[in-house]
Amino acid sequence: MTEVVADIEDKPAQRLPFKATTTAAAVASFLAACGGGGSSTPTTQPVSDKITFASDFAAARFLQHAQFSSSEAEIASVKTMGASAWLDSQMGLPSSTGGWDWLTARGYSAIDSNKFYEMDYHANYMAWYQIMASPDGVRRRMALALSEFFVVGISGVSTLSWPQFAMAHYWDILCNNAFGNYRQLLEEVTLSIAMGEFLNTLGNQKEDPATGRLPDENYSREVMQLFTIGLQQLNNDGTVVKVNGAPVDSFTQSDVSNLARVFTGYQADDSEGYFDSVVAPTYRVRKVGYTRRPMLLNANRHSKLEARFLGAVVPAGTEGKAALKIALDTLFQHSNVGPFFGRQMIQRLVCSNPSPAYVGRVAAVFNNNGKGVRGDLAAVFKAILTDAEATQDAGLTSTSFGKLREPMVRVAQWARTFKVKSLQGTWKIGNPNFSAVDALGQSPLQAPSVFNFFRPGYVPPNTALASLQYTAPEFQLVNESTTASYVNYLENILYQGIWVRAPELITSPDNSTATDGPDIVPNYTEELALVGNPQALFKRLNMLLCAGQLSDATLNEMVTLFATYDQSNSASPDNAKRSYVAKAIMFVMCCAEYLIQK
Repeated sequence: MTEVVADIEDKPAQRLPFKATTTAAAVASFLAACGGGGSSTPTTQPVSDKITFASDFAAARFLQHAQFSSSEAEIASVKTMGASAWLDSQMGLPSSTGGWDWLTARGYSAIDSNKFYEMDYHANYMAWYQIMASPDGVRRRMALALSEFFVVGISGVSTLSWPQFAMAHYWDILCNNAFGNYRQLLEEVTLSIAMGEFLNTLGNQKEDPATGRLPDENYSREVMQLFTIGLQQLNNDGTVVKVNGAPVDSFTQSDVSNLARVFTGYQADDSEGYFDSVVAPTYRVRKVGYTRRPMLLNANRHSKLEARFLGAVVPAGTEGKAALKIALDTLFQHSNVGPFFGRQMIQRLVCSNPSPAYVGRVAAVFNNNGKGVRGDLAAVFKAILTDAEATQDAGLTSTSFGKLREPMVRVAQWARTFKVKSLQGTWKIGNPNFSAVDALGQSPLQAPSVFNFFRPGYVPPNTALASLQYTAPEFQLVNESTTASYVNYLENILYQGIWVRAPELITSPDNSTATDGPDIVPNYTEELALVGNPQALFKRLNMLLCAGQLSDATLNEMVTLFATYDQSNSASPDNAKRSYVAKAIMFVMCCAEYLIQK
């Protein structure tokens, strides 16, 4: 028996009553099944805005690109309404309860001996709840994709007061702007306290000739390299511009140094005031409201030197707000942004290696939504999700199309498919990555660096993908250890749910309590009714989890195995049935045809 870490502390596992094993063959099967767009992807045209789906499988496939899961009711709705109208209805929904308000409602803004103002791990509870159970799944799915482009990691803001609230507000920025405009999102990200702390804009000061101090260049570099234009000049289809066979850099060190002057003088908005910490030795702590206000500009610390970058000029003496507008407008208008951003959103939602034609179509919508508006994110996401490469059947049989489902997306899909809920409403799911034995390998808003969990240009070495130079970013997380660890993680959660220490408390005691146990639990009612009928059970799981992408051979093998499964070895018939269902789900979620999403 191993142990699972479902919260901050070690705790005993609630494992399936069987031991699943995995080998290097599993990794090999992942690689064999995965691919991207590439040259062998059939040439296609954009799908009509009136796209409809004739089969449940096709509708489920669309839903699993557009959000985390595909219920029977949602499948029926998409088939009735069509993709465009259904997306419009979902994008038109107001954002549900945000992360900041969610934490407040659960008492994490209290000023007491719990010292919540020093803690960051409640951000994990918030983030997992948001992707597992928030009602607006499409908005939350797009926000998660955006969180892997505009990256801030929880561990990178832990030195702030109320770091969990800083991260919650950052998440809210992504959610609130998911269907807004890229330019507004870029500004709110830039001025957020979380990004300010993460990439050193917070407290960044102008040059000082007397001491030799220069403005910090961290954000100026990353806002170009990662958040807007990338390292190399791009054609509108995302291919690299070359001169005499060599790529053309999109910016220089001079651009970085000059742009850094714009991001000086920013500090926290302390207008709400301070309090003295409640546990000795006391120190001043900002009140929690500062975490959701944009950083303020201190004119005395802002550089007034001329700044030249990317062909733009901020004249000497320009005040900070005007300088910021020139900088962000310049970045927003750069020709690289559409293909650079669009390609990575395609990777997060649809396929690892989209064809240049697919990227070009999405970039064109970024450049102009058809109404003369640049950066319309709702139009961009709709273009990604309704494009022919995302929806037509050709991708299902192509060996060069698809993506590896990210671990956190798999768990979110499980949670939404089986209507997971927290019995106590606390959702105390920690960072599930502390154990080398049964870690998930990924957690929302827990990227280890600004470069995310994996690089968008990653090509798995020594594979068929490498010989074709197909990018497959998520495979940067895959090796023999993480493959086995994922299987063990599922074994811990599928049977009874996620184990939590003292689930009725918002705190996390250091020692075990009488109420420790499964709190984040699935509802398998409909699946339990199919125990003993493996053909019907796997047909259902194939629809809900795989959008019909399990092959007949795989289904037949699973059905045959479960037809002979002995349930008599348990003293409790109910437990035996639950074990049967949990094992069936595990077989599907460990199958290469599930892990590779077409």
